Amino acid sequence: MATVLTSLPFLIILYLITIPLKFAQDDKFIYNGFHQANLHLDGIAKIHPNGLLQLTNTSNQQVGYAFHPLPIKFNTSSSSSLPPSLSFSTNFVFAILPLIPDLGGHGLAFTITPSWDFTHAVASQYLGLFNSSNNGLPSNHILAIELDTLLNPELQDMDKNHVGIDVNGVNSTESAPATYFSDQEGKNISLELLSGKPMQLWIDYDEAEKLLNVTLDLASNSKPDQPLLSTPIDLSRVLLDSMYIGFTAATGGLTSSHYILGWSFNRSGQAQSLDVSKLPQLPRLRKRKGNLGLVILILQVALPLVVVLITITGASCILRRKKYEEIREDWEREYGPHRFSYKNLYKATKGFSDKELLGAGGFGKVYRGTLPSSNIQIAVKKVSHDSKQGIKEFVAEIISMGRLRHRNLVQLLGYCRRKGELLLVYDYMSNGSLDKFLYDNEKSNLNWIQRFRILRGVAAGLLYLHEDWEQVVIHRDVKASNVLLDSELNGRLGDFGLARLYDHGTNPQTTHVVGTVGYLAPEFTRTGKATTCTDVFAFGAFMLEVACGRRPIELQRLQEEVILIDWVFECWRKGAILDANDPRLEGNYVVEEMELVLKLGLLCSHSMPEARPSMRQVMQFLDGDAKLPELPNDSECFGKSTSNEATDFFMSFPSSFSITSAPSCSSIDSILRSGH
Repeated sequence: MATVLTSLPFLIILYLITIPLKFAQDDKFIYNGFHQANLHLDGIAKIHPNGLLQLTNTSNQQVGYAFHPLPIKFNTSSSSSLPPSLSFSTNFVFAILPLIPDLGGHGLAFTITPSWDFTHAVASQYLGLFNSSNNGLPSNHILAIELDTLLNPELQDMDKNHVGIDVNGVNSTESAPATYFSDQEGKNISLELLSGKPMQLWIDYDEAEKLLNVTLDLASNSKPDQPLLSTPIDLSRVLLDSMYIGFTAATGGLTSSHYILGWSFNRSGQAQSLDVSKLPQLPRLRKRKGNLGLVILILQVALPLVVVLITITGASCILRRKKYEEIREDWEREYGPHRFSYKNLYKATKGFSDKELLGAGGFGKVYRGTLPSSNIQIAVKKVSHDSKQGIKEFVAEIISMGRLRHRNLVQLLGYCRRKGELLLVYDYMSNGSLDKFLYDNEKSNLNWIQRFRILRGVAAGLLYLHEDWEQVVIHRDVKASNVLLDSELNGRLGDFGLARLYDHGTNPQTTHVVGTVGYLAPEFTRTGKATTCTDVFAFGAFMLEVACGRRPIELQRLQEEVILIDWVFECWRKGAILDANDPRLEGNYVVEEMELVLKLGLLCSHSMPEARPSMRQVMQFLDGDAKLPELPNDSECFGKSTSNEATDFFMSFPSSFSITSAPSCSSIDSILRSGH
């Protein structure tokens, strides 16, 4: 009995020591072939007798899964006694053999997921990980590195031969063509993922730098010095404490056999290098030749029938071609994934039918449409353009802005050119533009909570454009009609047809003065330089418009214009700024928020650019993180100095209209109320 009691502490210590050793073993492994690997297989995945892991074969619309059987322990909790640790390193050798050369399935992905239950996932472009309803949801908590071998325009794929980083969905946050960096030649060398050659992928995440590196090369080569992708990403927002790691692959109408030859992983250091000489052999290519011969035989039998059909339908095709004729130039090849065919847009909008017309303005008409291939709803804006002057630079900026990603911006999906028209394709917003809710009696009235949320949303979108994206984006046309509302009445800033880009720290170039009367900063009409300050001025006018329910410039009965900024300032100077609120609110608003919006709108509309706040400061004021400074008691700083200059550039109002000094608050109020 004494001996047992004496040895008990030793046994407890030994048990505590073996626990971390077990986890360390689970978090570090290497498979030079999968002879005795205890992997979790699902779908059509299988391990060949020689140790070759096959995820899919030449069956259509199939998926294959192979996961390490035990979950990997990531410490993502800041409340834990252990420091957060998300770093990991892995490398694997793979090969993709298509049934038909150069035409393969949808590719494979290395996946980190909280569960290997993919009951509701779809094959083809979703790689067996997601479906159309959950694609992109943050609740997925899935990180995948995809090897994509099929172009899917609806997922914004760059081409049919690329490597992408997917977070919670198959719309890659970052992607690059399949290449490797040659140390000898000092440049990137292209790789064809469908070549059937064994290739190796290295994936390394550094928690301290929050940097994910992805490197690609032939399996026979050593790891290149430069990664293919080097992306800053905070995985603490994606990974959970317990995650499974492994591979998924999928086929669609076209098929490929996806193979994994070897795999190494380490969560606490650099993954061990694979021994290429010990990896299993791929199936002989003559099997592929047999399949290819069968395909060729079928084509030979069907070819005479195809020729007859082409002859019969040839005449009608020639006639239809002109109907869908569009402008395509050599320099547009690099923008292929962002270019929509006119034919698809024509069918999506039912021939640009008047029944699908959403609205029209000085810069074109907007139509609702549904893409025939994916049933995705879109909005198509027709803009006139001169195809000989500056269109190349304009399209380049359109493509750049197509990479903008923010919940308060309408997503620009791409473009199309046809004759004298440029067609811009956006996400469809079901509730239309904000101005219809403010001025159209057929629309339901927005309450103050909804209006204040819309103002904060548009401010957040402008802050992203001005400071948080890789370049500075000047919108140049912030106004209520360009703020669209989604199904939950969240405000999203749209219409980037006039936007301009420039690098952070550089000065904007002089441009044509464009925009809308009432939203134009005075210095913009003088110098032609659009800056973040001119956007802030327009946002100030927009804030007053939302709070007051009135346009920045309204017509009196005697053909004189009432400037909203002047009127609100006059109300403030008389100590009655709340009198400027929209009467449709019927007094149902938060007094402090209404006063803040009206005063902040005036401050943003200051005639001196340096006196206006930045959009970051605007967000701080709206969030209550900073106190709004006192407004200057000088009416010359607001309103009257802006509209005279703007009118010289635009014909939005008849030239006989005159712009006068603002009447008293009470007199303007009676005029505007009687006009409603």
